[in-house]
Amino acid sequence: MARRRQHGRTHGMTALAAAGVLCCLGLGAAGCARSDAVAQGPPAGDPVRVLRTAADALVEAGSSQTRTSLEMATGGTRVTIRGEGVYDYRKRLGRLKLLLPQDPAGAADRRPITELLAPGALYMKNRGAGVPADKWVRVDTATLSDGNLVTGGATDPFAAAEVLRGTRSATFVGRTEVAGARVRHYRGTADLEAASVAASEVNRGPLGAAAKGFATARVPFDVYLDDEGRIRKIRHRFSFVNGERQEPVAVASTTLLYGFGTPADVRLPADEDIYAGRIAQE
Repeated sequence: MARRRQHGRTHGMTALAAAGVLCCLGLGAAGCARSDAVAQGPPAGDPVRVLRTAADALVEAGSSQTRTSLEMATGGTRVTIRGEGVYDYRKRLGRLKLLLPQDPAGAADRRPITELLAPGALYMKNRGAGVPADKWVRVDTATLSDGNLVTGGATDPFAAAEVLRGTRSATFVGRTEVAGARVRHYRGTADLEAASVAASEVNRGPLGAAAKGFATARVPFDVYLDDEGRIRKIRHRFSFVNGERQEPVAVASTTLLYGFGTPADVRLPADEDIYAGRIAQE
């Protein structure tokens, strides 16, 4: 009798366990469906608020590698300048090697230009135009009407991020991947004047100059943030007027960030290594 009761209990527990497994499978499937739905749905938080603080996540990350692309189009002509290097978001120092497009006359490819990005200054080597090969050219970015968002042939990665501090409107587009990283894609418009007010001290002046120097202070953008809120890719569309020909110039600047934590040892040139002569216009 006791043996029958034990067998009954064992059979009942087995049945309950089996039912439980089936139930768990069913709930697991439903749970996975809900989880996947959440993953594919919009993230929590107002997009405008999220993007205005995206630059802070880069400072927390410390440094990264970067690739840049600057496309300029005017009068049916399109030119693309590509760059690659590293950037330190805490020291606001970066180093890029820029590849210029082939000479319109069909001459051989030009030598790469090395650029050093620093608070208030842009240093260029292999600038050409009569500058000795072993000398650097220093440009005071406070004097540039575009805030060095375009002049250097690449947008300073941290300045690119701080443009988002002036985000006026933004929408969540969807989830995708950038260079193997899962990201959230946002699209919106930033205002350079508002960005200059909210930016860090080093970018306040340059972004303010850009707000006045560009054809419009409104900057459409697409940006991709990873799960830690770091910018993985950002694309701005600027517009300015060529002062000599009064022709509108459309600029698309794309900055790709990866390899976060990569050491960014950037050393600025000594005074004696900076060219003091006059630079010819190319």
